[in-house]
Amino acid sequence: MPTVTATPAKASQIDTKLILPFINSVKSVLKMMLGVETKIERPRVKSVPGTEYDYSGIISFSGNIVGTVVLSCKKDTAIKLVERFAGSEVPPDTSDFADALGELTNMITGAAKKDLGAAASISVPTVIMGKGHMVARPSDVPCLVIPCVTELGEFAVEISIKTV
Repeated sequence: MPTVTATPAKASQIDTKLILPFINSVKSVLKMMLGVETKIERPRVKSVPGTEYDYSGIISFSGNIVGTVVLSCKKDTAIKLVERFAGSEVPPDTSDFADALGELTNMITGAAKKDLGAAASISVPTVIMGKGHMVARPSDVPCLVIPCVTELGEFAVEISIKTV
């Protein structure tokens, strides 16, 4: 099992073939499931380990691809995303809210997984709720942040995966 550290891996270690499937999956899943267009801003390597977000849905990869994918958003955006996804108001302090955010994370990751071209499995999503939380990632995999903008708010998909 790789060690976890706060030191980011180098940008040159990012396999660019792993990025486009996530950009495409975010756009298609949000369009299909929420009826919203998503603007993807310029991806960047994450240089600090913490998060500026309040909610994170996390999925792990295993098999020929290893690492994590995190869907992170501020509370107001999470509420709007979940409400649109569920078709009704869901209080943010309930398990239904966490389940809905986890399922959005699962759908985005699952849609990308089919286009990655490698045999891999994904975990059941885990959702962390609370400002200032930390998501530990493998130290030997860079974290690429894909900023996303919709009419419901801004969020990010953070990818820390590699092929093995």
